[in-house]
Amino acid sequence: MEKKENIGSKAEELLESMPELTFWDHLEVLRWALFRIACVLAVCTVVTFLSMPYIFDQYIMAPTTSDFFVYKWLTEVSGGLFSFADDFHVQIININVASQFFTHISTSLSLGLVLVFPYVIYEIWKFIRPALFDHEVTHIRTAFIGGTLMFYLGCAIAYLLIFPFTFRFLTEYELSAAIHNQIDLSSYIGNFVMMVMVMGIVFEMPLLAWVLSCLGLVNRSFLREYKRHAVVGLLVLSAVITPSGDPFSMMLVFVPLYLLYELSIIVVKDEVPN
Repeated sequence: MEKKENIGSKAEELLESMPELTFWDHLEVLRWALFRIACVLAVCTVVTFLSMPYIFDQYIMAPTTSDFFVYKWLTEVSGGLFSFADDFHVQIININVASQFFTHISTSLSLGLVLVFPYVIYEIWKFIRPALFDHEVTHIRTAFIGGTLMFYLGCAIAYLLIFPFTFRFLTEYELSAAIHNQIDLSSYIGNFVMMVMVMGIVFEMPLLAWVLSCLGLVNRSFLREYKRHAVVGLLVLSAVITPSGDPFSMMLVFVPLYLLYELSIIVVKDEVPN
């Protein structure tokens, strides 16, 4: 009780010492925060736009050939049991006049969004920090740092595992020898960007579950009780993330999502606070 009273008295003193901001003052602070984010995003987009030819050749197009380092590494780890580094090459074609130009712009913007994510988190932190008590700062800071790391982990797993093997499975699948695959640039980039971005976002699931548990909306027993319903929802989400809808691609996406759900059960509180 004494500890709660001390926290309450300190909070009151802090609020009294701070100048009170009106609703319009808060909007002004938010406006400048959004302006700074837009400026940083513009800079990142310009940098990635200028570097895009190199990034495209060395990284974005890498899963289309057997020289992709993940294919080589898995071949070495399996002792040649699985030959991922065989003669694999998919030619990406362009069938629209302006497709390469617009792909250059859209891909630069998407990569800029990925790069600017930590700064967005930082601006959100600056905006809400004055409203937090001292005992809340540590938890929120940890959540923001963890959320940033989970976002990049999701993007990395999508780039290194989910997209390459989904792409390889679909391009090597043969319905008839008379059918030859010609992969369009827009189709390739659309699937690539969507998988990487969406996996980065869905990897925030444990953080979202933790926040909801802190708000008293969910607890560990709730997540365990509705696990079967969650599995169905995750399967539907996997089908949405993988445009092809084939079972192989869905399972590649579903397994990490299910593991994230299990991690969410671990990180949430056991009981809803009164």
